[in-house]
Amino acid sequence: MKKTLAAAALSISILFTLGAGSASADSKMDKVIDKAIGTRYVSGGTSTNGFDCSGFTMYVFDKIGINLPHQSGSQYQMGTAISRDDLREGDLVFFNTSGRGVSHVGIYVGGGKFAHASSSRGVTISSLSDSYYVNRYVGAKRIMSTDAYHAVASESQDNDDVE
Repeated sequence: MKKTLAAAALSISILFTLGAGSASADSKMDKVIDKAIGTRYVSGGTSTNGFDCSGFTMYVFDKIGINLPHQSGSQYQMGTAISRDDLREGDLVFFNTSGRGVSHVGIYVGGGKFAHASSSRGVTISSLSDSYYVNRYVGAKRIMSTDAYHAVASESQDNDDVE
Protein backbone atom coordinates (compact mmCIF):
# COMPACT_ATOMS: atom_id res chain seq x y z
CA MET A 1 0.00 0.00 0.00
CA LYS A 2 2.81 2.43 0.88
CA LYS A 3 4.53 1.72 -2.43
CA THR A 4 1.26 2.38 -4.33
CA LEU A 5 0.71 5.66 -2.51
CA ALA A 6 4.32 6.71 -3.10
CA ALA A 7 4.01 5.87 -6.79
CA ALA A 8 0.75 7.83 -7.05
CA ALA A 9 2.29 10.83 -5.28
CA LEU A 10 5.33 10.67 -7.55
CA SER A 11 3.10 10.47 -10.63
CA ILE A 12 1.09 13.51 -9.55
CA SER A 13 4.30 15.39 -8.75
CA ILE A 14 5.72 14.53 -12.18
CA LEU A 15 2.50 15.56 -13.88
CA PHE A 16 2.67 19.00 -12.26
CA THR A 17 6.40 19.32 -12.96
CA LEU A 18 6.03 18.44 -16.62
CA GLY A 19 2.87 20.49 -17.01
CA ALA A 20 4.65 23.56 -15.70
CA GLY A 21 7.91 22.86 -17.48
CA SER A 22 6.83 21.75 -20.90
CA ALA A 23 4.61 23.41 -23.44
CA SER A 24 4.29 20.08 -25.21
CA ALA A 25 3.29 17.63 -22.50
CA ASP A 26 1.47 15.46 -25.05
CA SER A 27 4.33 15.00 -27.51
CA LYS A 28 5.68 11.56 -28.37
CA MET A 29 8.98 12.45 -26.73
CA ASP A 30 7.30 13.59 -23.51
CA LYS A 31 5.36 10.31 -23.32
CA VAL A 32 8.61 8.32 -23.56
CA ILE A 33 10.24 10.53 -20.91
CA ASP A 34 7.17 10.33 -18.62
CA LYS A 35 7.32 6.52 -18.63
CA ALA A 36 11.01 6.59 -17.64
CA ILE A 37 10.67 9.08 -14.75
CA GLY A 38 11.65 7.42 -11.48
CA THR A 39 13.79 4.71 -13.11
CA ARG A 40 16.85 4.10 -10.96
CA TYR A 41 20.37 5.11 -11.94
CA VAL A 42 22.64 2.27 -13.10
CA SER A 43 26.12 2.96 -14.44
CA GLY A 44 26.13 1.76 -18.06
CA GLY A 45 22.35 1.33 -18.00
CA THR A 46 20.36 1.71 -21.21
CA SER A 47 16.91 0.36 -20.31
CA THR A 48 14.02 0.88 -17.94
CA ASN A 49 15.82 -1.54 -15.59
CA GLY A 50 18.22 1.36 -14.98
CA PHE A 51 19.83 4.23 -16.87
CA ASP A 52 22.97 6.28 -16.79
CA CYS A 53 22.70 9.76 -18.30
CA SER A 54 23.72 8.94 -21.87
CA GLY A 55 21.87 5.62 -21.73
CA PHE A 56 18.70 7.58 -20.91
CA THR A 57 19.11 10.04 -23.79
CA MET A 58 20.04 7.17 -26.12
CA TYR A 59 16.88 5.25 -25.04
CA VAL A 60 14.53 8.23 -25.50
CA PHE A 61 15.94 9.16 -28.90
CA ASP A 62 15.85 5.50 -30.02
CA LYS A 63 12.11 5.40 -29.22
CA ILE A 64 11.57 8.32 -31.60
CA GLY A 65 13.77 6.87 -34.33
CA ILE A 66 17.10 8.67 -33.77
CA ASN A 67 20.29 6.77 -32.93
CA LEU A 68 22.72 8.24 -30.41
CA PRO A 69 25.99 6.75 -29.13
CA HIS A 70 26.20 5.69 -25.48
CA GLN A 71 28.57 8.31 -24.12
CA SER A 72 27.85 11.95 -23.28
CA GLY A 73 31.08 13.18 -24.87
CA SER A 74 30.23 11.35 -28.10
CA GLN A 75 26.70 12.79 -28.06
CA TYR A 76 28.25 16.24 -27.63
CA GLN A 77 30.07 15.76 -30.93
CA MET A 78 26.73 15.40 -32.77
CA GLY A 79 24.19 17.93 -33.97
CA THR A 80 24.37 21.70 -34.14
CA ALA A 81 25.50 23.89 -31.24
CA ILE A 82 22.76 26.24 -30.06
CA SER A 83 22.64 28.99 -27.47
CA ARG A 84 20.80 28.55 -24.20
CA ASP A 85 18.35 31.24 -25.31
CA ASP A 86 17.38 29.18 -28.38
CA LEU A 87 16.66 25.86 -26.61
CA ARG A 88 13.57 23.95 -27.71
CA GLU A 89 12.11 20.66 -26.49
CA GLY A 90 14.28 17.73 -27.49
CA ASP A 91 17.61 19.57 -27.53
CA LEU A 92 20.41 17.88 -25.60
CA VAL A 93 22.01 19.85 -22.76
CA PHE A 94 25.52 19.01 -21.56
CA PHE A 95 27.39 19.48 -18.30
CA ASN A 96 30.88 19.04 -16.86
CA THR A 97 30.18 17.25 -13.58
CA SER A 98 33.56 15.51 -13.33
CA GLY A 99 35.92 18.43 -13.91
CA ARG A 100 37.25 16.69 -17.03
CA GLY A 101 34.95 17.95 -19.81
CA VAL A 102 31.49 16.80 -20.89
CA SER A 103 30.36 14.12 -18.45
CA HIS A 104 26.56 14.53 -18.15
CA VAL A 105 23.70 14.95 -20.63
CA GLY A 106 19.97 15.55 -20.45
CA ILE A 107 17.02 16.39 -22.71
CA TYR A 108 15.50 19.87 -22.61
CA VAL A 109 11.74 19.62 -21.95
CA GLY A 110 10.82 23.32 -21.95
CA GLY A 111 10.28 25.91 -19.27
CA GLY A 112 13.95 25.96 -18.31
CA LYS A 113 13.85 22.26 -17.30
CA PHE A 114 15.53 19.11 -18.52
CA ALA A 115 15.04 15.37 -18.05
CA HIS A 116 18.08 13.30 -17.14
CA ALA A 117 19.34 10.28 -15.24
CA SER A 118 20.76 11.64 -12.01
CA SER A 119 23.22 9.40 -10.19
CA SER A 120 21.51 10.29 -6.90
CA ARG A 121 17.82 10.47 -7.94
CA GLY A 122 17.48 8.33 -11.07
CA VAL A 123 15.50 9.69 -14.02
CA THR A 124 14.12 13.05 -12.98
CA ILE A 125 13.34 16.58 -14.15
CA SER A 126 15.68 19.37 -13.01
CA SER A 127 15.94 23.09 -13.61
CA LEU A 128 18.75 24.54 -15.69
CA SER A 129 18.73 27.43 -13.22
CA ASP A 130 19.68 25.19 -10.26
CA SER A 131 23.09 26.47 -9.15
CA TYR A 132 24.63 22.99 -9.50
CA TYR A 133 23.74 22.87 -13.20
CA VAL A 134 24.38 26.57 -13.91
CA ASN A 135 27.96 26.16 -12.68
CA ARG A 136 28.54 23.01 -14.77
CA TYR A 137 26.68 23.87 -18.00
CA VAL A 138 28.82 23.29 -21.11
CA GLY A 139 26.34 23.83 -23.93
CA ALA A 140 23.46 22.44 -25.95
CA LYS A 141 23.11 20.59 -29.24
CA ARG A 142 20.18 20.30 -31.59
CA ILE A 143 20.01 16.73 -32.83
CA MET A 144 16.55 16.75 -34.44
CA SER A 145 15.72 18.39 -37.74
CA THR A 146 12.79 20.81 -37.70
CA ASP A 147 10.62 18.14 -39.34
CA ALA A 148 11.55 15.56 -36.71
CA TYR A 149 10.93 18.13 -33.98
CA HIS A 150 7.39 18.81 -35.25
CA ALA A 151 6.73 15.08 -35.54
CA VAL A 152 7.89 13.99 -32.08
CA ALA A 153 8.69 16.86 -29.71
CA SER A 154 6.28 19.73 -30.38
CA GLU A 155 2.59 20.08 -29.61
CA SER A 156 0.10 18.47 -31.94
CA GLN A 157 0.22 19.55 -35.57
CA ASP A 158 -3.21 21.22 -35.21
CA ASN A 159 -1.66 23.97 -33.12
CA ASP A 160 0.99 24.70 -35.75
CA ASP A 161 -1.67 26.12 -38.05
CA VAL A 162 -2.88 28.74 -35.56
CA GLU A 163 -1.67 32.23 -36.47
